[in-house]
Amino acid sequence: MTIKSDLWIREMAEKFGLIEPFSPEQIRQVDQKRIISKGCSSYGYDIQLADDGFRVFSPVRGFEIDPKNFDESSLIEPPIRVAEDGSRYYLLPPHSYGLGVSVETFNMPNDVTAIAVGKSTYARAGLLVNTTPLEAGWKGRLVIEIANLANLPLRVYVNEGIAQVIFFQSDQICNVSYADRNGKYQNQSGLTFAKV
Repeated sequence: MTIKSDLWIREMAEKFGLIEPFSPEQIRQVDQKRIISKGCSSYGYDIQLADDGFRVFSPVRGFEIDPKNFDESSLIEPPIRVAEDGSRYYLLPPHSYGLGVSVETFNMPNDVTAIAVGKSTYARAGLLVNTTPLEAGWKGRLVIEIANLANLPLRVYVNEGIAQVIFFQSDQICNVSYADRNGKYQNQSGLTFAKV
């Protein structure tokens, strides 16, 4: 198994639709303002947090979370705010947990798996991005699970980098892919909650 480079990521995105939409270069500035990087990097791809479907767990409406019987009423949708420079963001309260979704849609080959990990810019501000697998044969937009470990509210910017996806290719195709076993999160196109 090998980790895949920017050359492989670009080729797979352009020829086989691995990532859509796809930015072949790492973008650090938009309209002359600095952003948290997104796009292709040396050995990964920086995905963006979408501006649809963000939710935060709240004790106001729920009293427990049951992953086997998920109650959507335990989540609230915070408003999108606008910073002085025009950047848009969600405000994640201290010691809270939220669910978002990537802008990008992935189409994983049957000999490739990937993991999404947090970006250091956010980690240094107190944001933890759950390490999430993208299994061989899986297709869809990635649900991003994030926690604010800090004692202060934290800005989480939309349409900017939130996590990096690192791709691993095996020397053989898996016997049963995520698609073959009809995985429960296959083809998710937006925020999808826990289900059994």
